[in-house]
Amino acid sequence: MFNAIENAHHIVLIAHINPDADSLGSASAMYTHLMRLEKKVTLFCVSEQINPRLAFLPWFDKMRHQFPKSADLAISFDCGAYKRLGVEVTCDVINIDHHKSNEAYGTINVIDTTAISTTQVLFDLFHKHDIKINPKIATALYAGLLDDSHGFLSPKSDARSFQMAAALTEAKADISACAQALFHQNSLAALRLKGMMFEQMQLLFDARVVVHLVTKEMMAKSGGREVDCEAALEESMGLPHVELGLMVRENRNGTIKGSLRSVGELDVEQIARKFGGGGHKHAAGLDVKDSPIDAVYQKLLSVIKEEV
Repeated sequence: MFNAIENAHHIVLIAHINPDADSLGSASAMYTHLMRLEKKVTLFCVSEQINPRLAFLPWFDKMRHQFPKSADLAISFDCGAYKRLGVEVTCDVINIDHHKSNEAYGTINVIDTTAISTTQVLFDLFHKHDIKINPKIATALYAGLLDDSHGFLSPKSDARSFQMAAALTEAKADISACAQALFHQNSLAALRLKGMMFEQMQLLFDARVVVHLVTKEMMAKSGGREVDCEAALEESMGLPHVELGLMVRENRNGTIKGSLRSVGELDVEQIARKFGGGGHKHAAGLDVKDSPIDAVYQKLLSVIKEEV
């Protein structure tokens, strides 16, 4: 992997469509490292509207939305499926990820499914190759760790997670900025959307399943963003007896987004895979084209009914 980086002339770092702190944090950390090597590097994401909560990440203002033609190497981060890159890449690709469902689409694939986040995969790579972690890299890596571990509440949080957190803290990661941006920063639109979602929320199957349907009208009326829906879903998982959470949302482009969360032994990745999606045991997602929201919702419920 590092030989390919050394030999490349123009490297593009790809954060997936609608990036989260893990994808963009990984790309930000690598950007810092490549800048130190005086490499020509571009930070790329096809999504032009990126969650403003992530603006605290180093190099956020360097993001570009046009893939450069001169690129001879691309590195993708936290992207389990090629389509999630959002662009056709003709140069070699290094695929760095931690999803069990990763399609291994890269020329070089660096996938560690035991890692809690892609930033943990990158942290291990940096450590293995004696790459110094400065405060910018530390902050970017910690952001992905904090986000994907849900503030260390995830069942995958373990000694390895906390050892990484300790090392990044020693490297001067801005842990306060990460926590404030990811868990305490809200917009008025986000709060309005969350109120609508909670008002229409349903509890099914003896209150073991919580369901949210989010229409285009709700999005437009509230002014909320797609990422705000995920936050409400996560919060509803704290209800008593809830073992599985489902959010089905109409996107502006006519597609339907499904997000699944679970606790305990329920594996929502297996549910998502039946709809062409993927993710992790306790957090997964899917996208459906050419189907109305009610139809997708009913199909998901029929599969969920067999699991709970």
